[in-house]
Formats: sequence, structure tokens, C-alpha cells
Amino acid sequence: MKLSRSLKVAAVAVVAAALSAQAAFAGGLTVTGGGSSFDAPLINACKVAWQTSTGNTFNYTSSSSGTGQSNEDAGIGDVNFSDSGYTPAKSSVLNIPVAMAPIAVGYNLPGTKDLYLSQKTLSDIFAGKVTNWSDQEIAADNNGSATVVIYKKDASGNAVKDSKGNPIVLRTQSIARHYTLPNQPIHIVARADSSGTTQNFLKLFTNNPDKTISSVWTKPLGKVFTSVFPGNVNDTANIGRIQTATGSASVAALMNQTPYSIGYFEPSYATGKLRNALIGDANGDWSGPTAAATAAFVNAGTFNAQGLLQFDYSTKTPGAYVLGIVSYALVDSALTTANANAVTSFINYLLDPACPTAAGLGFSPITGTVLAHDQALVAKLSK
Repeated sequence: MKLSRSLKVAAVAVVAAALSAQAAFAGGLTVTGGGSSFDAPLINACKVAWQTSTGNTFNYTSSSSGTGQSNEDAGIGDVNFSDSGYTPAKSSVLNIPVAMAPIAVGYNLPGTKDLYLSQKTLSDIFAGKVTNWSDQEIAADNNGSATVVIYKKDASGNAVKDSKGNPIVLRTQSIARHYTLPNQPIHIVARADSSGTTQNFLKLFTNNPDKTISSVWTKPLGKVFTSVFPGNVNDTANIGRIQTATGSASVAALMNQTPYSIGYFEPSYATGKLRNALIGDANGDWSGPTAAATAAFVNAGTFNAQGLLQFDYSTKTPGAYVLGIVSYALVDSALTTANANAVTSFINYLLDPACPTAAGLGFSPITGTVLAHDQALVAKLSK
């Protein structure tokens, strides 16, 4: 994903002061990393200012979270990235949450109306239980009133957060929904590759406290959609109705070519004929994939004994977008190469609120309890 030159220049200007304090080591180093395609837009946008300030270079190879994890286990690269935390082969490898962003549910339907989907309806669509857009379950989500949360914003348009990192609610608003959906079959487009985006998306179903959802998704959670799909994806009824593509860009491209399709990807891929749906939460609110709604959801999670963030899909936090995720930098705390300090500097930069804000890609700054957790991990790295 390419950004305009003016945006890159703006990003450099916004964070130059913050980065100057980090450039306490010699420049001219080349740091390498790879993995998550979800992180690629943020990394490639934000690295410009870091490179300008430090004189170093960061080369990132976007592929998949599975590749990021296998690279880290094999000692390939200085830092790798994954949309899902994992148990590394070496105990010295840390999972540091550095990116907070939503997974969007995109759709290709005629017109410009917003699509509302409850967690149950979304599950039933991707499980193959609801196969037509005119199904009564979808109709119930898209008619009547809906409550949306409006967050307080600062002069720059960014959500104002409290001391715990939660966006401050300004007000709630009731929206009238009247959407007659077409009598057309639903075409699912999913990721074909091993993807942290897929794993986090499916986690909403497999780990959902609502048993009418989780009892449907009984296969082990994994990174490949077809291996977790309940039932036989190669069944005659699914041939042509469920399609796959490698990488988010290819998913979006296929969806643009496929009327009446639905899929999942980063919000910025909803271009052309695609729009992003609003998802219901346990509080009765409906939210789109915004940075503020993502922060509301992620900050309601807790860290387990392995230091991985566990999401609360039943949170009553107002306006929480339940497909918010964090993505992890995978770093070996025992790294002693010449690039070790540069890696620490780059991670500190990604954690600086100016980085995701300046990038303007829908990522939310890491704040509150998640930031405190990160700072303790970064303290274990080379300075």
C-alpha cells in the first residue's frame, strides 16, 4: 500500500522531535524484518520518519504471520511481526503488542447503505448457515433502530482517551435502519494462506462466550480458514460460493469482481465497490472498524500467563468493535548484533502515539494497560 509523498513528509515532521531522543546510536545500519501483511501499511508508512531521524534503514518483507513466526524461530531477520501471539522456540523471544487495529468485514452490495451484522449473524454467514442476503436473520439486523457511540475528539480529530486508554464517550445516537437486502446468494471470500488475520477473525467465533456461536465452530482454531470452517468446504453446495485468495489485497480484488460477496481484511482495502460493515457488541451498540472503537475493545482484554492478550467478546465497554486486534513484534531479547539497539529504537517509535496517528491508516495508538505492558517488555531489550 502506497502513501502520498505529502503524507510521508507530514509523518516525518510530526515525529521528528520524538525520534531525535532515540537516535543515540550510529546510523547506516540496515534492519530487516518480515511477516504480517496486516502490519505492512503501518510499518512502511512510519519507517520513513524513523529512517530520516536515525540514518538507518528498515527493510520489511510482507508475507504472513505464519512466516513471521517461523522466521523468528529460525533466527531470520532482526525483528518479525505476527497478528497472533505464539509460543516461540526460544524462551528469550518476546511477543510485544505494537499495533492495534481492526479487522473489517467488507461487502459488495448494490447501493451505499450501511450493513449491520450481529456476531451471531456474522458467524452464521461464514459458517454457511445463512447463504442468502434476503435471510430473515440479516433482515432483523438491518431494520429498526440501532445505537451508535460517538467519542470525544481533540482538535486533530483523534479520540480523547482516559488514563486507562479507553476513548471517552461524548454521546450515543439512535440510527434508523431500513435496508431491504437482495434475494441473492452470499459469496464468501476468505484468505487462502496461513494468516494471523484469519486466526483473529475466526477467534470471534471459536472463543465466543455465546454458545450458539462457539458450538458451531468446533474445529481447532488455526490460521487457515478452510481448516476451521465447520463442515466440508468442498461440499457441492460450497463450490463456487466459498472462494479464497492469498493476502488481503487479493481478497479485496476478488471481492470487487464478485457481486454479493463478503470477506475480511484491513479497513483500508475497502475501495471500489466495497464497504465495511458495522458489528454489534454485547452492550447493544453497533460499531464500524474505527481506531477509537478498536481501542475500546482491545483495552477491555487481559494478559494471560504467557503475556498474550486475551480478548473479551462479551465486554460491555460502550462502542467496542469486537474485531479489534493487536499485532506483535517478535524480538529476541538476547539479540546482541549491531542492530539490536536499532530494533529497540524502531519498536519505541512504533509505540509512540505520533506514529499510527500520522500514518492515518486506521491504526490506534497503544495506550493504557497495553502500553504499560509493552514498556516493561521493551525494558528487557538492548538500549
